[in-house]
Amino acid sequence: MSTNLPAPITFDLPKGWQVAPPDKLGAPDASFVAVHLPPDDGFTANITIDGEYRPDTATLPEIADESVEHMDQAASPVVVTDRCEAGSSDAPGFTQTLAFSISVAGKSRALVQSQAYLSLLDIEDPHKRVVIRFVLTSTESQHPTVLDDFRALLGTVRPGDGGAP
Repeated sequence: MSTNLPAPITFDLPKGWQVAPPDKLGAPDASFVAVHLPPDDGFTANITIDGEYRPDTATLPEIADESVEHMDQAASPVVVTDRCEAGSSDAPGFTQTLAFSISVAGKSRALVQSQAYLSLLDIEDPHKRVVIRFVLTSTESQHPTVLDDFRALLGTVRPGDGGAP
């Protein structure tokens, strides 16, 4: 069963991407999953979106570090190839790119994951913070092609009304 985001958002999914059920793709904690067909070398590029309340004082870089630690448990070694602050003071963001390898059907595949974090504060109570994470995972060779789509999606993110994206 997929989870709901703690704060509703809307966005535009670029052409060539198809919405997929998170549970069937092994992403039960994701609120949204889209895939890009056809697969590249047996791996299907995907975008996942998840989020959680973060009332703690962890910075976005620290939250991104948590993701690296989590990834390192599943695919070691994980190499952080890029990190930077993004967004605005009203909606701070952070991005990072990870490189790692996984074994799919007995074959090692070099993958790249671009992650973008968006922090949303409740206007009436700034202690109520939601962090939404957008993740693009693709093969190393396909990454330059699908990265533009991921950036396009991020450029359309806006507060939602609680309905579907």
